[in-house]
Amino acid sequence: MANKPAKRSMIKQIMQVYKFTYEEDKQLPWLMGLVFAAPIVLAIVLGVVFKWMWLTWILMMIAAILFGVLFATMMLTRRADAVGFRKMEGRPGAAISILSNMNKAGFSFPQEPVWIDPRTKDAIWRGTGYNGIYLIGEGNAERLKHAMDRQEHAIKGVTAGSSIPVYRIYIGTGKGQTQLKDLRKYIVKLKTLQPNTTTNKLMKTIHPHQRFLLTKTELTTLNDRLRTLQAKTGYSIPKGVDPTHAQKISRRAMRGR
Repeated sequence: MANKPAKRSMIKQIMQVYKFTYEEDKQLPWLMGLVFAAPIVLAIVLGVVFKWMWLTWILMMIAAILFGVLFATMMLTRRADAVGFRKMEGRPGAAISILSNMNKAGFSFPQEPVWIDPRTKDAIWRGTGYNGIYLIGEGNAERLKHAMDRQEHAIKGVTAGSSIPVYRIYIGTGKGQTQLKDLRKYIVKLKTLQPNTTTNKLMKTIHPHQRFLLTKTELTTLNDRLRTLQAKTGYSIPKGVDPTHAQKISRRAMRGR
């Protein structure tokens, strides 16, 4: 009995995602139907060719239907993600609403911006990970560049003597910018190489460079220092820029995989 409400809730959620996606993607039912039918048609063809026995027919058709449901669900998820990101594109706070779910593997992206222009709503958020520090800019790239310079200068003030890399990411669809749909993947792939400091000459010859990585203790210390800096110079979330509100557009589109 306890499982029935959960099943109804899951079905209701799938229907909500389908309706949300279909409003913007009229090809959705045809694509879902195609990927659902494909394994069934394949099973029928294989059954005719190899002349299966009736028990094999039953088992293979059940498997084909299950695969069809799986493929249709995957298609729905992918198309829902695409629609969700399109709707979020250009909305203030959209980037941080996605990154706030990256709480694994040492990533941390607070929802409060480190800088914002009250007039244009251009904003910068700051995050951290084992690979370094991330500055995420939303708005006009030229205006953001000067603000990024100031932010990087402030960061160096609390990380003096270290070689922690600072990555600048400009959100948008133009040249040199990162689209929302690619943001998580782009951040995960960012890395900085530095000279290998090992005393083993053979290893140094084979691998002259090594990837910069903070230790867990170093990352904790860095986050503490940046929180102190945020408390002194940071901004609260302004009216009209609410990352939690952006999540209502499509929870599935912003859910971490």
